[in-house]
Amino acid sequence: MSRGLVLADGLEGVAAFETGLSLIDGDEGRISYRDYPAEAFQYDKSFEEVAYLLWYGKFPMTEKSEEFQRILAARRFLPKHVKLTVDQMPAEVDMMSVLQTAVSALKDCESIWPPSWDQASSIVSKIPTIIAYRQARLEGREMIEPRLDLNHTANYLYMLFGEVPTELQQTMLETYLVLTQELGSNPSTFTARVVASTRSDLISSTSAAIGALKGPLHGGAPSEVLEILREIKSVDRAEAWLRRALESDRRIMGFGHRIFKRQDPRSAMLKALALRFAADHPLVKLAVEVEETILRLLEEYKPGRRLVTNVDYYASVVLSVIGLKESLFTPTFAVSRSVGWCAHIMEQAMHNRLIYPQAVYSRDLHSHRPPAWFGRAADKGLNEAEMPEVVL
Repeated sequence: MSRGLVLADGLEGVAAFETGLSLIDGDEGRISYRDYPAEAFQYDKSFEEVAYLLWYGKFPMTEKSEEFQRILAARRFLPKHVKLTVDQMPAEVDMMSVLQTAVSALKDCESIWPPSWDQASSIVSKIPTIIAYRQARLEGREMIEPRLDLNHTANYLYMLFGEVPTELQQTMLETYLVLTQELGSNPSTFTARVVASTRSDLISSTSAAIGALKGPLHGGAPSEVLEILREIKSVDRAEAWLRRALESDRRIMGFGHRIFKRQDPRSAMLKALALRFAADHPLVKLAVEVEETILRLLEEYKPGRRLVTNVDYYASVVLSVIGLKESLFTPTFAVSRSVGWCAHIMEQAMHNRLIYPQAVYSRDLHSHRPPAWFGRAADKGLNEAEMPEVVL
């Protein structure tokens, strides 16, 4: 091991930067945006108002809120070349890869350092439109263009479904989008800050974050939660199914979190949301009944691990009740988390230092010598095919 270096597997327990954006208290199960606890605004603040809070440090007054909504709405429309880029991508390319490519193709946020809030608002405004455009193409229809009179959440649902959303749809999605805008140094946000620390542009930092969010251990879990609930089918089958799954080392998605060990407050709030607006929905009933069994068996099979219900479990339920397709779950997560990414990128730019962790060499320097051909390869320019196979 290199002298003076501390190896933290997965960077667990390591703080890479300071932030004034959010407080994440994993032991107590609390989240605060800019000193405001999430419970204080989960139902009565819009997507735009919470984004404004994260970006500018305070909730907007009515006039400012309306102005900010108009600014975001005006920037929803996609340039022609971005549509053409999406059109060229085969149908089998997943939505997150399409979104990452389309964001990379945006030209109104070119390579400028430092990044600006105008650039951030353009990216956040266009992400829902990219998703809706791609979905329309997959369904073989023309895209429904954005409406300037609808707020961010309602417009997203309108572009997807072709009609103004119901109060239930809008309230449930708005709450989800508000609760998932920010969560400190999560994998995708950390990725965005690493890229931003190199003085790369806002587009590149956001695109990299989308790639991180795509992973099933980060943003790709909600659809896998639904697969588990579908396989269980009913509460009377839950225990036997779960015991088989746990004994075969199957990961039970929707449970366990790197930070939250007591409770994930977002999960608790989304559960309350589902029970408040859709208590009689079969999926809500099944999820609530099965959750207790899962938690009990996780403690039995993995004692002391403190595997609590995380946001993905009830996010999958809420997004299903709204009517979103599973392929849209993670992209919809990107709709909200893009606000937090941009806030962190701007914060990184304001107090920038290149993020450059080291690696610890894992082999014993004294037990192995370089193969005989090693020096000759450098001297003679041998290509890989000419080098003998080395067993490591």
